[in-house]
Amino acid sequence: MTRTVVAQGTFDILHPGHLHYLEQAAELGEVYVIIARRENVTHKAKPVLPDRQRRDMVAALAPVDHAVLGHREDIFVPIEEIAPDVILLGHDQHHDPAAIAAALDERGIDCEVRRATGRDPRYEGELFSTGDIVDAICRERC
Repeated sequence: MTRTVVAQGTFDILHPGHLHYLEQAAELGEVYVIIARRENVTHKAKPVLPDRQRRDMVAALAPVDHAVLGHREDIFVPIEEIAPDVILLGHDQHHDPAAIAAALDERGIDCEVRRATGRDPRYEGELFSTGDIVDAICRERC
């Protein structure tokens, strides 16, 4: 039986770190990606790209089986609907795995919470964050 894995994030401008994260998720099972809605992003700058565009871009990636937009009011609603076996947090995401596990337990969701590893650069100048990519675009084009 295939395990169901949830990955989640903003995925504003796709970069090698995103692909590494989703490839790790695919190694664990069938991948559902929950894309944060712009209005729910409060821990960093709001995404530039529209919600549906970010969802469509993530859905087109080979490691991804399903991509959905997050719920507007309750981040756990899609998790309840998907009923994953594993939630894989990104290596640098702000989420506290213990707090996520406790919230899942409170809702009666039996799910393992793991954290992905980071990806090492493969060549000089490789960019691994949306912020770094935006900064480089501004330096080069603005």
